[in-house]
Amino acid sequence: MKWIERLNNAVTYIEDNIKGDIDIDEASKIACCSTYHFQRMFAYIADVPLSEYVRRRRMSLAAVDLQNGDEKVIDVALKYGYDSPTAFTRAFKNVHGISPSQAKNEGSVLKAFPPISFKITIKGASEMNYRIEKKAKGL
Repeated sequence: MKWIERLNNAVTYIEDNIKGDIDIDEASKIACCSTYHFQRMFAYIADVPLSEYVRRRRMSLAAVDLQNGDEKVIDVALKYGYDSPTAFTRAFKNVHGISPSQAKNEGSVLKAFPPISFKITIKGASEMNYRIEKKAKGL
């Protein structure tokens, strides 16, 4: 199951670089496949496109920063790779349903998207005893 380990190593690379530029080609190399196949495989297994996963993770971390610190929205936006506060606000609203400035308020309800990891479980490899019984007619 080396491919699961490689996929998890690629996710670790993404998480390590979540606040900066993520080189998808580098993540693909870590996973030992082409960029095209890495993105397809990730989307298939995780049930979310890679770009959406990265966006959700960044917005989760940005929400924590906004709630825990005195950072300005623009500073948090720049920290997570957004060049404009408008684009950051739009992405934040799409993920959390509220604006970044509202997230700073105490008691704001936000969504958390923890880091993903892949694990394979195989079922059906053990024997199962059974018997067939016939029901009496008329019941």
